[in-house]
Amino acid sequence: MKILYAASEAVPFCKTGGLADVAGSLPPALAEQGAETAVILPLYRRVREKFADQLMFLCYDYVDLAWRHTYCGLFSMKKDGVTWYFLDNEQYFDRPELYGYVDDGERFGFFSRAVVKMLDHLEFWPDVIHCNDWQTALIPIYLKDDGVREDRYRSIRTVLTIHNIEYQGRYDPYCLGDLFGLDRGWVDDGTLLLDGDLNLLKGAILTADAVNAVSPTYAQELKNPYFAHRMEGILTQCGYKLSGVLNGIDMKLYDPAADGRITANYTAEDLSGKAADKTALQNLMGLNEEPNTPIIAMVSRLVSHKGLDLLREVMGDIMELPAQFVVLGSGDAGYEEFFRRTAERYPGRMAVRLGYNEALSMAIYAGADLFLMPSRSEPCGLSQMISMRYGTVPIVRETGGLKDTVQPYEAWRDAGTGFTFANYSSADMLHVIREAVYLYKDYPDAFARLRDRAMAQDFSWNRSAGDYLRIYGAVTGLSWEKSAPEVPAAEAAAPAEEPVIEVPAEEAAVSAAEPVSETAAKPAAKKTARKTAVKKPAAKKTTTRKTAAKATTKKAAEKAVEKPTEKAAEKPVEKPAEEPVKKTAAKTTAPADTVETTQPVQPKKKGAAKKAAK
Repeated sequence: MKILYAASEAVPFCKTGGLADVAGSLPPALAEQGAETAVILPLYRRVREKFADQLMFLCYDYVDLAWRHTYCGLFSMKKDGVTWYFLDNEQYFDRPELYGYVDDGERFGFFSRAVVKMLDHLEFWPDVIHCNDWQTALIPIYLKDDGVREDRYRSIRTVLTIHNIEYQGRYDPYCLGDLFGLDRGWVDDGTLLLDGDLNLLKGAILTADAVNAVSPTYAQELKNPYFAHRMEGILTQCGYKLSGVLNGIDMKLYDPAADGRITANYTAEDLSGKAADKTALQNLMGLNEEPNTPIIAMVSRLVSHKGLDLLREVMGDIMELPAQFVVLGSGDAGYEEFFRRTAERYPGRMAVRLGYNEALSMAIYAGADLFLMPSRSEPCGLSQMISMRYGTVPIVRETGGLKDTVQPYEAWRDAGTGFTFANYSSADMLHVIREAVYLYKDYPDAFARLRDRAMAQDFSWNRSAGDYLRIYGAVTGLSWEKSAPEVPAAEAAAPAEEPVIEVPAEEAAVSAAEPVSETAAKPAAKKTARKTAVKKPAAKKTTTRKTAAKATTKKAAEKAVEKPTEKAAEKPVEKPAEEPVKKTAAKTTAPADTVETTQPVQPKKKGAAKKAAK
């Protein structure tokens, strides 16, 4: 199975939020489980500055976006068993930040269109393109728009992951043609229209073959108006293809026993290192050095949906507890000012650092005792998983991924992995904070057992990758098993009366016997393929084709599938007229092994694309 993962950010290349962690960790996990995986990203300035010596230039082409005819370069590198592709256009991506520009719609419209355009230049033709959030939401649209004219696009299935429904890619309808190069049919039928605006995420939800949220609870919450930001009707309508797959974390990266970013390493069996990390954190943040006082920590964006208004209501009550408080983050100016002034009122007991610092965040995860996440909504959340990994017990509201990852503490049976509260209430939050502080102070043995259970949780990507592969398999009909049993040689050479795979063999044989359409061949490889095909004797090809048409065993069926592309390469095909610059690019910059990596053409699938009638 061939997976192309399209995202606007990914670690270690570029990061602003949790999407980058997912995009950096999930593809290698998919590759470990047997899927051929590639990731495609914009070539931002920060990526070029940090990884320029590792990037290999492959080719360039031109992307048509409405009236624009724009250069697009393709770079790649290999890492963690994954091919990482980067799309280059300095006008759009050579900027200090990833987002926040007035032309973000045009920038990511170009990126989505370029992903579809550059498919011809990749090492494989994907079975699935996995899209993420509104920045890649136009990819399923463009695939269907192109699919009206070229059958090969219909073989590609799309999966959309919603990381945060709050960000939808909303624009004025006039942008449809001028900015994105789409006809009015996409608005007239309601696919891209919501509340009078173009809504890119809505279009992707309707046109993708599968949609998933980043936790099972969040998938259900998205059908509720409180969480869905006007999209509840759409997601209820598409409930048949909506699922929830919990994110994971990189268990090797976040390992207190081996993490070089923290002062001292430790394990659940030996927590002496965590005590040293606590002392280091207190010194670093200017807190009183009190080893028996619990540290409550927050590492968060300072925005309303993180539940910070609850803290404003009861912050005085929290600071009356025998505890210290640490905050790291940035966001709304009002919240920044609130935390700054509160820290000034409680010197030595509360410390705030505005902004984000990776080293300081790890010092907090390792040195704190309790980790607070009172979110109004939290699609998945990674901080609570990281904190548990480092033995910092979470205090969370039961929403989204927080509910799915933190089991509430139950003293009567000594169970749970953290403290939780259900209602969005400052009083309820204050109650569980008090419970956590006094369990730490008065019942250290019970708290130690709670911490051990939290550290024992498995949040690796193996489980999540398996869930995604099942989704890919459902939409493609392809097997994804890593260790699929090979056909024994004896079985492959068996006579015709031996049991065979009936339908695939039949379909493959028919496909091999039929001439391949011009549109089915990959344009990027056509000219080179004709040159190389001469090297193979024609008689051999004819024999192979006849054999394939009569194949009854599994091995013969596989051969039948492999030959159509060779036949297409042998047959002269008229290439549509292109601009001289584009022809030159195809000849001079295409990889030398283009022919060798050309994939078999999939049989045409029935059913027109969404816009075929328009």
